[in-house]
Amino acid sequence: MQTTKDVRFLRRTSPPHVVTLVLIAGISALSMNIFLPSLPNMAAYFQADYRLMQLSVSLYLGVNAVLQVFVGPISDRYGRRPVLLWGAALFVLATIGCLLASTVEVFLMFRMFQAVIVTGMVLSRAIVRDMVSQDEAASVIGYVTMGMAIVPMIGPAIGGVLDAAFGWQANFLLLAGLGVALYALIWADVGETAIGRATSFADQAREYPELLRSQRFWGYCAASAFSSGAFFAYLGGAPFVGSVVFGLDPEHLGLFFGAPAVGYMLGNFITGRYSRRVGINPMILWGTALSAFGLVLSILVFYAGHGSELSFFGFMTFVGLGNGLVIPNATSGMLSVRPSLAGTASGLGGAIMIGGGAVLSALAGATLSPETGAYPLLWIMLATAILGVASIFFVIRRERQIEVQEIG
Repeated sequence: MQTTKDVRFLRRTSPPHVVTLVLIAGISALSMNIFLPSLPNMAAYFQADYRLMQLSVSLYLGVNAVLQVFVGPISDRYGRRPVLLWGAALFVLATIGCLLASTVEVFLMFRMFQAVIVTGMVLSRAIVRDMVSQDEAASVIGYVTMGMAIVPMIGPAIGGVLDAAFGWQANFLLLAGLGVALYALIWADVGETAIGRATSFADQAREYPELLRSQRFWGYCAASAFSSGAFFAYLGGAPFVGSVVFGLDPEHLGLFFGAPAVGYMLGNFITGRYSRRVGINPMILWGTALSAFGLVLSILVFYAGHGSELSFFGFMTFVGLGNGLVIPNATSGMLSVRPSLAGTASGLGGAIMIGGGAVLSALAGATLSPETGAYPLLWIMLATAILGVASIFFVIRRERQIEVQEIG
């Protein structure tokens, strides 16, 4: 196992620097949400219904989920570096396709191709686990995603400003330029970290049952998926709530939209600081509970007749805080069940998380209307948050059973 002490910045014979990992994962996050404040204007440009335009989120997430199933095993077999390079190059081509699209159907096709950038999100986590142990991995992943949280926090705000000044296409011009820069950074700084790779897919597949039979692996996956599911439902529904229910323009919607990222950054800082000391399971439990708590408060405020854009987006910081505690720790847990399959575990866990997110994003978009207001979205988010609490209780119970069996 390599360590963070081996790192030399901009030397591809060593593991990547933490700044590089932040940027690799950050572009993945930015491509997901920078254009969200532009959805109403994009619907008008393509003369498409808003619900059809909203598929640019759910279809992206769906393809994203499918790709993660393959990205992880391929990187375990062939290495992290070549997969990252191919992912960045294909992302640039897909983004250019989005810019040149003349119809909503062509745009949505290239938007799905853009999901290839998920290689960055999957492999930045796997690279950390290649380098350090489980408890330290949670802390390092926490710091990486704390830095990454800045991107989705400012992304919608930047997207709203670019839309107002230059039109929605400016968001995709920015993404294309960042994709080119990212390819150059990967080429210069990312050394191979998957040292003990299987010699063939057959050898690799023989290790799968141990991973797939682990109840702890599936418990951590569920905790991560349900906790983040609340956020993905938010991605699908919040642009409608902000623009239609509260009448916000793209610039103000972009500013409000980043509220969960503030909490997410704080949660990741807490993870990076305390996971090694507290342990991953208590951190996940606190995170899932805080997400549910914030949503309960938001619903109560709305039913009391005091719901506003300030209360709606303000309480979403609890969802971000919860995700900042849950996702790095749950990810470390699932990657540590079988460290030699860290890429596979990261991809499968991410696919479950993103696939569920795609469904919830589409569901949120389909259930909202001017008549319903924000209520369907809030209830969907609360239900998934409660399931996240149940998932980590399952993991804790399973670990206690294992401890009893080992003592016996």
